[in-house]
Amino acid sequence: MTDSVKIKEAEKFLSQIILSRGSNLSSQDIITIVEQFRPVFQDNYYQFKSEDFNTLIRSLETQYFTTMGAGVSLIDLDIPHDEEWYLKRQISWDYAEDYEKYLITQGWPTRVIGSMGSVTNRILGLLQDPHKDGDWERRGLVIGHVQSGKTSNYIGLISKAADAGYKFIIVIAGIHNNLRTQTQERIDVGFIGRDSRNNNRIGVGQLRPNRSMPVTVTTTESDFNKALANRFGMELKSLNNTFILVIKKNVSTLGSLYNWLKELNVRQGIEKISDIPMLLIDDEADNASINTNKPELDPTRTNKEIRRILNLFKKRCYIGYTATPFANVFISPDNKDDMLGNDLFPAHFIHCLDAPTNYFGSEKIFSGNESIDNILIRKIDDADKHISIGHKKDDSIHSLPESLKKAINCFILSRTIRNIRGDKNKHCSMMVNISRFVSIQREFKYLITEYIEQVKNAIRFNYKLPIEKALKDELIQQIFKTFQEEYIDCETEWMDILDELNEAASLIKILLVNSKSDEALNYTTYTTQGDGLTVIVIGGLSLSRGLTIEGLTISYIYRNSKMYDTLMQMGRWFGYRDGYEDICRIYMSDISYGWYCHISEATEELRMQVKRMSREQKKPSDFGLYVRAHPDTLIVTALNKMRYAENRSFHISYDGKLMETHILPASIDKNESNRSFFKSFFDILSQSSAPYVDATNSLLFKNINWEDIQNFIFRFRFHNDLSDLQENIPKFIKEISDIYPYWDVAFRSLSGKEPEIGYMIAAQERDIGHDTSGQPRKPSSENGWYTGNKNRFSGNSMFKIGLDDNQIMRAQGLAAEASRKNPIFSDYTNVRGKPLLLLHLLNLIDRKKDDQVIQSLVPAISLSFPNSNDVRTIRYVVNSVWLKQFEENQYDSSSEEDDYDINI
Repeated sequence: MTDSVKIKEAEKFLSQIILSRGSNLSSQDIITIVEQFRPVFQDNYYQFKSEDFNTLIRSLETQYFTTMGAGVSLIDLDIPHDEEWYLKRQISWDYAEDYEKYLITQGWPTRVIGSMGSVTNRILGLLQDPHKDGDWERRGLVIGHVQSGKTSNYIGLISKAADAGYKFIIVIAGIHNNLRTQTQERIDVGFIGRDSRNNNRIGVGQLRPNRSMPVTVTTTESDFNKALANRFGMELKSLNNTFILVIKKNVSTLGSLYNWLKELNVRQGIEKISDIPMLLIDDEADNASINTNKPELDPTRTNKEIRRILNLFKKRCYIGYTATPFANVFISPDNKDDMLGNDLFPAHFIHCLDAPTNYFGSEKIFSGNESIDNILIRKIDDADKHISIGHKKDDSIHSLPESLKKAINCFILSRTIRNIRGDKNKHCSMMVNISRFVSIQREFKYLITEYIEQVKNAIRFNYKLPIEKALKDELIQQIFKTFQEEYIDCETEWMDILDELNEAASLIKILLVNSKSDEALNYTTYTTQGDGLTVIVIGGLSLSRGLTIEGLTISYIYRNSKMYDTLMQMGRWFGYRDGYEDICRIYMSDISYGWYCHISEATEELRMQVKRMSREQKKPSDFGLYVRAHPDTLIVTALNKMRYAENRSFHISYDGKLMETHILPASIDKNESNRSFFKSFFDILSQSSAPYVDATNSLLFKNINWEDIQNFIFRFRFHNDLSDLQENIPKFIKEISDIYPYWDVAFRSLSGKEPEIGYMIAAQERDIGHDTSGQPRKPSSENGWYTGNKNRFSGNSMFKIGLDDNQIMRAQGLAAEASRKNPIFSDYTNVRGKPLLLLHLLNLIDRKKDDQVIQSLVPAISLSFPNSNDVRTIRYVVNSVWLKQFEENQYDSSSEEDDYDINI
């Protein structure tokens, strides 16, 4: 019996003990129960080692302590709808119960299965009763997290919708063949119950011999086409079982489906299908309106084809699923075409999913917590010598960066450690996302393959030797060095690592995953055989859109983009890492890290905004307005919304936002002027009241009139690259003056430091930002410096100045509500109840040059606005010059992407 089988047997035995003890056990109780039976598991039968006990404890904790919240919804209550319609009918939940039983066999935590059942009930209630007569539609959006289980959620929803009476279901599974294939596999297993290639029973189909099987004409090998559907010979009116299609978001495929349905209608002499309720699931829904500038993927045509299909049914529901909802709410809620019907704006509901507590997501990885960063994040600072981040498709690559070699060594070690922990039959993957160009990806595959073969040979020839002799090999030395630097605390000895290295390394496969490659990333085959796939996956766009990389342990990403959705979707490292979270590593550049931190905060803020608006019973259209007025709108939509514009007008809002002068001028005149202005502003404020002084000697002036703040912004001299802030913030301050007539103003200082100039403020040190080659990152229009990579330089705790203990406790409550360990600036500002202007003096240093001082006493400011939920906007216009500058700084331009599907 293998170690993993023995652990599963022990887990099953201990589960009975745990369940018999009641439902209020703690994590410590689990450990106590395991320790109680330790002698049993150390006998001649089990022969458990210490790492086996650790694996057992982690597995039991996952099973019994992982939970998932219900999420929250925005609903248009002005539209009459009964959300409990499914409770008022006698429905046999056969498909739904089969799916839950299947998830249990896959080791899903029981609490999560129960929670997901409640969530899918909630979403089902937001749909329409399929038995309702008449011509009706429902349009909604479900917001999840990247790699968090959205597919499992909508398979659960599909199962319940089919039980309730939805007869025709379409799943649009993204824009790539590999994603459509992966989605078809999961729906075959979780809903259909048959392998679509050979009709063998699989998954839920093996649970009940008399199961009524859904019908499909799409397979893992074939997308929808009219000829295949016609050979199937189906007439919709004679449809008994649920009919489901899994198709790619492709204009030709959507057009073929529309024409087939239209012809069926014509043969039956009807304009619309009236007696077959239809549900359309649009996975990666935000990708429907992004301008890829590829004719086959034109977003406007795709959007029209989806709407034409919906318009063929009298009873229809559309639900978009996405982790990056920015583009969806830019659709106008009032956009309607007489021929096409309503646009895809989620007018009826938006539901925001909660992730399970064991989810390994952006808020954890990019929390700004240095202890987490030190464990997970590894900075790439040598790749630019081998390939520029702004490279072209004709560039040549001759060697691998040392950082990539080390990442590969980490992967070999992580596979080895997981094997020792009993995970030999589980998938283990490494992702290399280094170029958007297929030709460059091919070159990297060749170089990685060459390096892997060298490492495999070195291991094969040395792993059985005594340690001292094995370490004489240069590659074994490098692997040992990586082990010491990365995994010395993983509770595994180097001797054990060396024993297992050969088996771990020998199983590594290297796959190129893009639209031009015929190499299939097929985890299912290995799962069916009870094995785990060990694979290095190399790709670009195809890896960045919905494709799940199972058991992802090491990520190497050398891509840069300013588009929210593009960056977040590259984050295949998000997901579930039970039992091996401690050995995961993510390699990326400083700039990418800064953007991910920024985007993570912005995305979580959107989720919190849904919760706030839900409490106030706001509509989806209110959320759409909020996102469209977000100051980062320019980043979210700039190129795809303004590709042909000479000028573009935006309505933006800083509600709930932190805006900082993160780009600082090098100009002596500007900085002297700003220091002098700080002093005079301090003197003016001091004439009216004495400041509050906190423990850091920072000074706070309370209840300053908004006009004084506006005048301050007018007079403060910004770097030229921030001219938009200097133009827009005074407008916004005036716009919200009836809500926030008074501000607080703080001069930020440092405890234990003498004042740098005469108004009791000491300078803070800040590192200047660096580009991918390690050089200081320069602004475009004027000499100056970036402070860090997150568009901010202030710490969250700075914003609690002047708050009392009760307010700080309330801020901690807001943080807990958002699943944050500590409050951030917005939590403190929200409990303050008014905006805060924070003034800083910064000493700029270069940490890459032994903390060399670049510039001293540079004035900088932060403005933090509370969440009012009263979205006031100001008008902002960008011109073609701005667009050109933006495009020049946008390394990953979708117009140059060549990793996209052209086949149907």
